[in-house]
Amino acid sequence: MGTPELISPRSPRVTAARRLARRAFRGKERRFIAEGPQAVREAIAHRTDGAATLIELFATVEAAERHHEIVGAARAAGVRVHLADDRTIGDISQTVTPQGLLGVCRFLDSPFEEILAARPKLVAVLAHVRDPGNAGTVLRCADAAGADAVVLTDASVDLYNPKSVRASVGSLFHLPVAVGVPVEQVVAGLKGAGARILAADGAGDQDLDAELDAGSMGGPTAWVFGNEAWGLPEETRALADAVVRVPIHGRAESLNLATAAAVCLYASARAQRGPGGCRSASPA
Repeated sequence: MGTPELISPRSPRVTAARRLARRAFRGKERRFIAEGPQAVREAIAHRTDGAATLIELFATVEAAERHHEIVGAARAAGVRVHLADDRTIGDISQTVTPQGLLGVCRFLDSPFEEILAARPKLVAVLAHVRDPGNAGTVLRCADAAGADAVVLTDASVDLYNPKSVRASVGSLFHLPVAVGVPVEQVVAGLKGAGARILAADGAGDQDLDAELDAGSMGGPTAWVFGNEAWGLPEETRALADAVVRVPIHGRAESLNLATAAAVCLYASARAQRGPGGCRSASPA
C-alpha cells in the first residue's frame, strides 16, 4: 500500500481554513471550523438552506483510519476530504491537542423571526455572555433539556468562536440558534410569541423552588442568562417578568453560569412536561 498523499501546509485550502480562527474572516466567508468526530458527524448530517453544512474535511491519516465511517460518510455526501499531517491540523485547529478531524462548515444560524414563528416553548437567551466556553456549554445544556431554540444577543460572544463550537459538542447542529439580536428585541419578540421571560440571577427576588411549587413554570418560557462575572445589567433584569435565583442550600458561594443554566432549563422542562404543562396537553 502506498503512502497517502497529504495536502501541502501551503495549500490555499489550508490557508483559507486557518484564517477561520479569526472572527473577521469567519464573518466575511460565513464559514467556521467544527473540530472532533462528534461535531463533524453532526455537520455531515446537517443541512443549511438545502445545502450540506459541511463543505470540506481535513483529517490526519490516523484519524481517517480510526473514524473511517465518518470520512466515508463525508465522501458519500460529496464533501472534499483532505489528508494532512499533524502539524497542519494543529495549525488550523490552534489547539494544544487537536483531535485529528476538522470540518469547514457554512454558518447555520437562524433568523430570529423564524424562531418566533415556531412559537417556541423553551428558549435560552444568552445576554452579555462573553466567555465562549460558557456559551457553548449553555447551548449544549439547552439541547439536552429539549429547548426549542437559543438566542445570543448582540452583546454576547461569537457563536462560531472555535471554543464555543467545541464546548457545544455537536449541539450547535441540533437546534435553531439566532445571533446578534438586541436584548430588547429578543424579549419583546418572545413575549409577543407567548413566552414568560425569566432572568436568572443569583440576587433574584424570586426563588426557583418557590416558582416550581407555585406551578407557574409550566407555560412557554424564555430564560435570560448573563455574564458569569457580573450577572445581568439592571436594565436587562427590568425587562423580565421575574428575576429568579437558584437556591444555594449548601455553603457554596455561587453556581457557574453553565450549571445554573442547566438547573433552570431542566426545571422548566420538567414543569412543561408535567400535568397541565404546555408540553403535556393533548393535541386539539
